[in-house]
Amino acid sequence: MKKLIGIDLGGTTTKFAILTEEGVIQQKWSIKTDIQNEGKNIVPNIIASINHRLKLNELSANDFLGIGMGSPGTVDRQTGTVIGAYNLNWRTLQPVKELIEYGTGIPFYIENDANVAALGERWKGAGEGGKDVVFMTLGTGVGGGIIADGNLLHGKVGAAGEIGHLIVEPNGYQCTCGNRGCLETVASATGVVHIARDFSEKFTGKSELKRLIDDGQEVTSKAVFDQAKQGDKLALTVLDKLYFYLGLACGNIANVLNPETIVIGGGVSAAGDMLLKGVEGYFHKFTFPQVGQSTKVKLAQLGNDAGVIGAASLVMYEHRERNMFGHSL
Repeated sequence: MKKLIGIDLGGTTTKFAILTEEGVIQQKWSIKTDIQNEGKNIVPNIIASINHRLKLNELSANDFLGIGMGSPGTVDRQTGTVIGAYNLNWRTLQPVKELIEYGTGIPFYIENDANVAALGERWKGAGEGGKDVVFMTLGTGVGGGIIADGNLLHGKVGAAGEIGHLIVEPNGYQCTCGNRGCLETVASATGVVHIARDFSEKFTGKSELKRLIDDGQEVTSKAVFDQAKQGDKLALTVLDKLYFYLGLACGNIANVLNPETIVIGGGVSAAGDMLLKGVEGYFHKFTFPQVGQSTKVKLAQLGNDAGVIGAASLVMYEHRERNMFGHSL
């Protein structure tokens, strides 16, 4: 059996894994992502790291079915290029596929990082191999990926699954995309803090969270959850608003797609069952009965491994499509 390589390319760290075709991780390692000089060292460093690891393990290109990678920015799957990945300093077009295939001799496949995480959770995580899975990641922003009838949805220009730009508050906060009231403005880590600061101004009761905000201290989404666990009234009010927005978004997604599972991942999801229970309450309020009963909202299970597992599954996914249709879809 051949092996797979999964790469999760991030702004600070690039994670790698060697996996079996069944998705079992055999080895993991990581390198620092060098974003200096417009990120020109990123791809050479990836190639050098893979070749070094293969040499260490006495493996050759022939031992691998392919390399899959999740990348930020605008990804063209057909040409294997990336542009506009600003956290990597990749402002100009990067011929990633061409360079990595030349440098390693292994077939290479690339996809948007949120789509890759969706594939990972679907294959080995909370999606449990289901054919219809929606993945939502709550981090610095809000991203997502949609798998329908076993296929990743891309849309006309690759923008399918931009869950972060669902409008949940028509006259809400300004979003970086130019619209107002996108889910990203209220459900990301920064969005939670934004709500907390706004609510704090009007709050008159006793609250440690309010004291921290008024004191000018650094307040994070984790701090809001921590205070809520202590029964802080302001924190509980803030989180109820967060649950409302997430429940509304998940409800609308479910009413349109009726997936088996909506998986919530990313840093904010570390709040665990507290977050899940809060979202579920509003989710059932906003779905009609058949959808509410058949679509489950779950927390992601793979944590930091979602990216490398999903990237590796991209190889299997593309390989299957090629075998079925004679070309990559």
